[in-house]
Amino acid sequence: DGPPFATGLPHYGNLLASVLKDVIPRYKTMKGYFVPRRFGWDCHGLPVENEIEKCQELCGHEFVQVHGIKKFNEECESIVLRYTGQWEKTVNRIGRWVDFSNTYKTMDISFMESVWWVFKQLYDLDLVYEGFKVMPFSHKLGTPLSNFEANLNYQEVDDPSLVVKFKVKDEENTYFLAWTTTPWTLVSNLALTVNADIDYVKIKDIKNNTFFILAEKRVPIYFKEDFEIVDKFKGKALEGKKYLPLFDYFSSTKNAFRILADDFVTIEDGTGIVHTAPAFGEADFYVCKREDIELACPVDNYGRFTDEIPEYKGMLVKEADKPIIRRLKEEKKLFHQGVIRHRYPFCWRTDTPLIYKAIKTWFVAVEKIKDKLIDSNKQIHWVPEHIKEGRFGKWLENARDWAISRNRFWGTPLPIWKDKNNNLFVIDSIKQLEELTGKKITNLHRQYVDDLSFEVNGEKFTRVEEVFDCWFESGSMPYAQNHYPFENKKFTEETFPADFIAEGLDQTRGWFYTLNVISSALFNKPAFKNVIVNGIILAEDGNKMSKRLKNYPEPEIILSKYGADAIRLYMLHSPAVKAEDLKFTENGVSTVLRQVLLPLWNSYVFLATYANIYDWKPEKIENFEEDIDKWILSLSQKLIFDVEKALDQYELNTAIDPMIAFIDQLTNWYIRRSRTRFWEDEDTPDRRQAFMTLHTVLLTLVKITAPFVPFISEAIYLEIKTDDMPQSVHLCDWPKVLKKFQNEEIEEEMNYTQRAVSIGHSLRKEYKLKVRQPLLKAYIEADPKILKYLEKQLNLIKDELNVKEVVLLKDESRFIQMIAKPNFRILGKKIGKLMSEAQKIISEFTLEEMNLLLNDKIVLIEIGDQKIGLTKEDVLIERNVKPGVAAGRDQHIAVALDTEITEDLLMEGIAREIVNRINLLRKELDFEVTDRIKMKIETSDVIKNAYEKHKDYIDHEILAIEVTFEKNSGKEIDINSEKTKILLEKV
Repeated sequence: DGPPFATGLPHYGNLLASVLKDVIPRYKTMKGYFVPRRFGWDCHGLPVENEIEKCQELCGHEFVQVHGIKKFNEECESIVLRYTGQWEKTVNRIGRWVDFSNTYKTMDISFMESVWWVFKQLYDLDLVYEGFKVMPFSHKLGTPLSNFEANLNYQEVDDPSLVVKFKVKDEENTYFLAWTTTPWTLVSNLALTVNADIDYVKIKDIKNNTFFILAEKRVPIYFKEDFEIVDKFKGKALEGKKYLPLFDYFSSTKNAFRILADDFVTIEDGTGIVHTAPAFGEADFYVCKREDIELACPVDNYGRFTDEIPEYKGMLVKEADKPIIRRLKEEKKLFHQGVIRHRYPFCWRTDTPLIYKAIKTWFVAVEKIKDKLIDSNKQIHWVPEHIKEGRFGKWLENARDWAISRNRFWGTPLPIWKDKNNNLFVIDSIKQLEELTGKKITNLHRQYVDDLSFEVNGEKFTRVEEVFDCWFESGSMPYAQNHYPFENKKFTEETFPADFIAEGLDQTRGWFYTLNVISSALFNKPAFKNVIVNGIILAEDGNKMSKRLKNYPEPEIILSKYGADAIRLYMLHSPAVKAEDLKFTENGVSTVLRQVLLPLWNSYVFLATYANIYDWKPEKIENFEEDIDKWILSLSQKLIFDVEKALDQYELNTAIDPMIAFIDQLTNWYIRRSRTRFWEDEDTPDRRQAFMTLHTVLLTLVKITAPFVPFISEAIYLEIKTDDMPQSVHLCDWPKVLKKFQNEEIEEEMNYTQRAVSIGHSLRKEYKLKVRQPLLKAYIEADPKILKYLEKQLNLIKDELNVKEVVLLKDESRFIQMIAKPNFRILGKKIGKLMSEAQKIISEFTLEEMNLLLNDKIVLIEIGDQKIGLTKEDVLIERNVKPGVAAGRDQHIAVALDTEITEDLLMEGIAREIVNRINLLRKELDFEVTDRIKMKIETSDVIKNAYEKHKDYIDHEILAIEVTFEKNSGKEIDINSEKTKILLEKV
């Protein structure tokens, strides 16, 4: 488990991560695996320190200067777990099955000792060194940030855009024009950089008799008139040329103040010549390092100039922009001044602009082991798959050495001790430190180890000041959580790599990456075998969720209102499990509850209601005789197979689709079509089979849904389980596919039946033919194989379509007139001048020929001595419905309904409306399904006639034992647009 920071309250992103980390372990438990469910806490790092700084209104360094490290770290420790109770409550509420009694914390001495051991292994492999790196730096926090953290808070800002004149050495009145948006870095300028392949020019400013050098394509931006081009050359020709330092601060720097060439220079902005200060730009740093130009970094850890720049000493660098610009103007070194609006990184904790600054830091030499990392990645199963070679793979290909130290206080101290000659001694255990210092070690935080020193070979060694970046701790988690190798050695090695992890897309450059750097370096293998990458959850408007803006509903409110299962299913059946963003909406959660979970619950309620009425108990039945029973049982076996296949591939979204489809089939087809079987008064074999089918299917279904929606699955299971079954659905085995229930032919048969019915229902809607209005005939056309299937289900189709007769046809000619015409646009290109003859032949196509085309076959025609093969793209086939029918089709089935409504049909339709309205009224009055009634009805002659004509049917459906037509004070309703008053009374 990737631990959350304990300093913040859980949000929707945490809920999603918890759900993903819950589904697979629940499934694997049901498959017979042992799953440790240990929860962990990230306790170190800037998030905690920043909380203290907010409370004290002092930055960490200021606090330490006043109160000392001990006090600062004690303050951090006192708050680090303050939200654990809320976390435990929320994690339990969302249904994540996890053990809070056996957690690990990154601030535990056992965890920290394992981190020391990991670091020592890397050091022994010659993968650790100290060096400089230009890093995003928070001057407010006084510490560098990772590139990952720097990407969290980009904002639109206005910055100065300057073009500065650099005097070419030994050339009269000649200047390089260089561009910058950070004037404060100009005091540290040590080079100018061009692109060797770009065209540059030397132009003459005719008015001032002055010469300027810049990229040819940028000339029109800065020169409009009174200039001429006197020379043209590639950037390569400028390489090595010298210029006079802009300021004197670092004028004696070796190899500096010359033109360098590198391909990071572009001509999209500026002049094509870039001011280069290696201490304050990543590209600047690498090009100057290559050219052996030393750093000049006159900025302290609070973003203020040091005494190397006496004019601006103690000034915050961004505040020095204006006086530096003013000085450039006074010294006539400023060529152009403007403003640029661009996206700039801000500190995600303090919301202050970051600076880029060279930091002396400790590195893991990732570039040395890049091949190992790439090989490890090949062994990982990524979901979604494109992350493997895409976002993660590309990140690995361009991976640079990893800066792992921070100049902070609350973290695991680097176990590095140095002597005065910079010799290193790296410690890998508490035992070793105790032996060297003679001190008893009870805590590894800075206040306990900073002052410890020891002698080796007569030299005194003292600890370096830095602590680990907390990402190093996260990457060490597989070992440190078990105090490896000091304890649990065998268990850790046998269970490594992890079978499965899950985290957000942002962790491709965070946890996923750090885990694999360490595991690849130490063990030549990936840290995990399978990973699900989730996307980011945004507010409904597509923006980042913001507590300040209150642009999203609080998780606790949604959990209370809709339940954990609804939120779980909503998130699992969303783009978020495919590493895409999800715009979270309350309506989406509500829809899942209404369209999936309530129907699932109602299917159990239906079973329970009639089981109680008839005192039914589960029994063993060997043979199910009804097709609809065989069908739903077979479909349940397919569901087991489909969901298991998806879960074995960790494709949660794919696993949910068949579950939702099955619930729809169960409620909207099986139960609806089988109601009358459950209502039978007599204890017939058919009724018992219906009960047992539904019970069997529900039991299978809740075992399948248990990992996804654990609460409703458990609730239903506890009600329908028998005494010999496990006490919880989550302790059940995953259901096995039973061949005795598999019946692909009946699945196919019902599939075509439902398709025919669906077309018929669509036609009723399109032609405004009420569902309860019986019709005379339905015509169905399909190929012989499909017709054979449909013939077995004629009664069902007749009942569903509410028609008196279903006629099966081998062609549509009874209700459709088909006409073939050439597709002139396509066929014309194919046959040219033969078109007029082809048109005549096509217009005479038989029904058989047109059907061949519709079924993607080729029809040959002869024109003279030429044979031409026509496809359905060459021919347009019009289908015109004959009068008196409503017709439609899908790819394989055509359906037509006779639209003529006779007087008898009309009366029967009204009778069905009466039944529907009275049964709705029974429900409103909370009558039990078995309650017999007396009814008084006040209505029109039309309704009365319909009632009297179909009295037996209506009385049976509404359970009426006495009906009178008289005035009453009952509820007024519409039946077939006729005002009707009905008064119901229980008998």
